[in-house]
Amino acid sequence: MTRPATARWSLLLFVLPALAIYVMFAVAPLVSSVVMSFFNADRTLGSVFVGFENYIYLFTEPVVSARFWNALVNNIKYFAIHVLVEVPIGLLMAALLTSGALRRSEGVYRTILFIPATLSVVIVGFIWRLIINPLWGVVGFPLLGNQMTALPTISLMGVWQYVGIPMIFLYSALLAVPNDLVEASRLDGASPWRTFWDIKFPLIVPQFGLIVILTFIWTFNGFDLVFALNGSAPGPNYSTDILGTYFYRTFFGSSGQVADLDLGATVATVIFTIMLLVTALYFWLVQRRLRAHTV
Repeated sequence: MTRPATARWSLLLFVLPALAIYVMFAVAPLVSSVVMSFFNADRTLGSVFVGFENYIYLFTEPVVSARFWNALVNNIKYFAIHVLVEVPIGLLMAALLTSGALRRSEGVYRTILFIPATLSVVIVGFIWRLIINPLWGVVGFPLLGNQMTALPTISLMGVWQYVGIPMIFLYSALLAVPNDLVEASRLDGASPWRTFWDIKFPLIVPQFGLIVILTFIWTFNGFDLVFALNGSAPGPNYSTDILGTYFYRTFFGSSGQVADLDLGATVATVIFTIMLLVTALYFWLVQRRLRAHTV
C-alpha cells in the first residue's frame, strides 16, 4: 500500500513538468507585462519607474484614448454577435444531435459540423475573402470595405468557424441528462419541444453559462481572424479594430503607428484586468447560484 506522503510526492513529480511549462510560458509573461506597464524606457537612463503614468496616458491622451475606447466597444459588439448567434446555433445543433432524429448519421453530422473549428484561421480568412469578393464572389457588395458591415461580417465568419465548439460542449451536457427523466416526460404526453425546454435545458444551464463566459474570454482575446482578413489595419475608419489588434499595433508598431512596448504592456494589462473582473463577477454572481440551485 502506498503511503500518503509517497503518493503526494508522486503526484508532485507528475505535475511539476506541466506546472513548470505553464509558469514559464503563461505566468511569467503575464507578470512581466504587468511590471512593464509601470515603467517607461529611456535611452539614457534605461527603464524608469513611472507608476500609473502609462495608465493615465492611455485613458486621457485624446487620440490614444479614443482608439482604445473604440476598440473596446467593437470588442463588446464582437462578443455580443457571437453570444447571440453562435451559442444558440450550437445549442440547436446539440439538441438535434441528441434528439434521435438523425439516428445512424448522427456521428457524420457531428464530424461535419465540427470540421471548421479545426481549420487554420488563415485558410478560413482566405476562403471567405474569395466567397465575399465583390468582383468574382457571391456578394456584389464590399462587405469588408464598408464601415457598417465590416465587423458583423468578420464576426459571422468567426461564428461559422467556431460554432462546433459550443455544440460539442452542449452535446456532451445533453448526453448526461438522465434518460429516466426524458422517458417520464414522454409518458406524461410532453412533446419533444416541451421535454427539451422543461427537462433538458434546466439541467444544462450551468454548462450553458460556462459556454457564454468562455465565449467572452475567447472574443476578448480575439485577434487572429481580424488579422487574417485585414492585417494589422483596423478596417475602414477603425470599424474592425478590437482590443487584440489595438494591442498589436501599440506593442509591435504597425499601420503607421510607432511601437511603444510600455504602453503596449499597459494595454495588455487592462485587457487582462477586464477579463479577470468579468469572469470573477460571473462566477461570484451566476455560477455560484446555479450550483446552489442544482444542489
